[in-house]
Amino acid sequence: MNQHIDDIPPFGDASHEREWLAQESAMRRERLHLDPAGDDARGRRYRLLARALREPLQDSLPADFAARVAARAAAAPASALRFEFVLMTALATVLAIAAGVVTTIYGSEWLPSFRAILPTPQAPAGRWLLAFAGCLGMSWLLGQWQRRGHG
Repeated sequence: MNQHIDDIPPFGDASHEREWLAQESAMRRERLHLDPAGDDARGRRYRLLARALREPLQDSLPADFAARVAARAAAAPASALRFEFVLMTALATVLAIAAGVVTTIYGSEWLPSFRAILPTPQAPAGRWLLAFAGCLGMSWLLGQWQRRGHG
């Protein structure tokens, strides 16, 4: 027998050991290109598996992969997309309500801590934060305006 197989200690369960030995035997017979005529059905399946595992993987995606994915996405039924949108909206609403409830119940305990760390509007950092928020708002508004112009 193979030295590798002989080095393995016996299993606690005889059926597991028989299964493992059948796998090893099939892999060895496939590696040596022995005739599969003497193999039983389980051995033939393990040899097929060993052959498939020996094949190299594809290096890249097929050339038309993007087109196939786009076609599958376009073929999705509108009802499924509508259901997903409704479900997402319902979950977002529940999350917003839960945030409001938690803020109402526990806000008096943790809101003062946030107020203490925020800079006052008269501080230089407060002015920079307001300028930053204004830039973000203007960028968003310009993006919306461009989308409406192109769409």
